Amino acid sequence: MPLSEFWHLLGGTTRILLASFRRSNRFAPRLLFPGDPPEFPDPSKADAEGLLAIGGDLSPQRLLTAYRAGIFPWYNEDIPILWWSPDPRGIIELDGLHVSRRLARTVRSGKFHIRHDTAFAEVMLGCADRPEGTWITADMLQAYCELHRLGYAHSVECWKDEQLAGGVYGVAIGGLFAAESMFTRVTDASKVALVHLVEHLRQRGYCLLDVQQVTPHTATLGAVAIPRADYLRRLQEAVSLPVTF
Repeated sequence: MPLSEFWHLLGGTTRILLASFRRSNRFAPRLLFPGDPPEFPDPSKADAEGLLAIGGDLSPQRLLTAYRAGIFPWYNEDIPILWWSPDPRGIIELDGLHVSRRLARTVRSGKFHIRHDTAFAEVMLGCADRPEGTWITADMLQAYCELHRLGYAHSVECWKDEQLAGGVYGVAIGGLFAAESMFTRVTDASKVALVHLVEHLRQRGYCLLDVQQVTPHTATLGAVAIPRADYLRRLQEAVSLPVTF
């Protein structure tokens, strides 16, 4: 693709964003062409917002390279792919999940049946079904379903009366589980799925549960923010572990 055509596809908003980085002498994200080698700038060089690169593609090779480096894609339908590594980074310590007494009773009640990897695409579609819109585009759905087929993306599903009531999905590499999103159709279903995910990760020998950013919702579940440098150090240890989901 000629550079002029790619520049046009970036759109006016993205071009203005790049120009603002250059004017302010901030770290300027790298432009990636579809089909380029799956390489990224050093995430430790980015500013706190963490925008590292713009463009490229969602091939399995690029996605796995990104997650191994502490980078993830997040963008809207009408703009190019944006690749991020924010500082600080949100995680849930595997011994730090907050489980209220009421939620613990729900988990023990047997109200929900937990399954792994039986409805991955349906979990993604459930996460995408939001009144405010979604960043889970058709291309994202296709790309992560391919990661699932290859054994790198997984879902934990909460079923009630043989209906999918909620769930969580993410990417697993070594001892890293990068949780992407979760959803619920029945009260507490997503939280029950998360409780089971954390217990499963602990049993399997995982050491890092990434949630990207701490939000008011994830904070109630025990999410904490750690410096990006600490996250990247722990990430390198995690992805080298010989564990499987």
